[in-house]
Amino acid sequence: MNDLYQGLLAGLHQMTWLEGIAVFFAVLSVIFQKNNNILVYPTGIISTGVYTYLLSQEHFKLYADATLNAYYLVMSVYGWIYWAKKGPTEPSTPVMRSSRNELWTAIFIALGGWAIFWFLLRHYSDSNVPVMDGFVSAAACAGMWLLAKRKLENWILLNISNLVAIPLLFYKHLYLTALLTIFLFIIAIFGYLEWRETVRQREISHP
Repeated sequence: MNDLYQGLLAGLHQMTWLEGIAVFFAVLSVIFQKNNNILVYPTGIISTGVYTYLLSQEHFKLYADATLNAYYLVMSVYGWIYWAKKGPTEPSTPVMRSSRNELWTAIFIALGGWAIFWFLLRHYSDSNVPVMDGFVSAAACAGMWLLAKRKLENWILLNISNLVAIPLLFYKHLYLTALLTIFLFIIAIFGYLEWRETVRQREISHP
């Protein structure tokens, strides 16, 4: 416990103002996501944009994470446009369950992405955790794709990614980011339950 406490103090001491901005908007983004609010995207764009720049700097050299955040940035722009679409009978794109094809696509993204991330990390980086790091990134990519399409199951994939990321972050002594990920994991549980209820109510009213 003392090592953990000292690690948290060290993390707070070393945290830059850019990291603080990224964390702040990441928290806002997941809260908006939980509430099914389109502001999930502008706040997410700020957070991922800062993280993309920050993690690619010479001091950190976390190029895989920077690439993942760049993907988040692109998907956030796509998702913002997709969510804002107006239909003839719906005020916006509704929350729905994933179709079988969408689930298979998400699984393909996760497994295919895992293989690609592992290969790149294993052969073109000095990462000592290419399997776990690759899985975290790939599962998050699949979850973000489903989120952009406003599908209920996005929470499951994102939380699988978070669950694996938490011990990995502690192992890497990234204590503050690990605590943020625990927070995101808890919020995602409630987000899934709220979205599931929204889907159930919609299915009842539109059988």
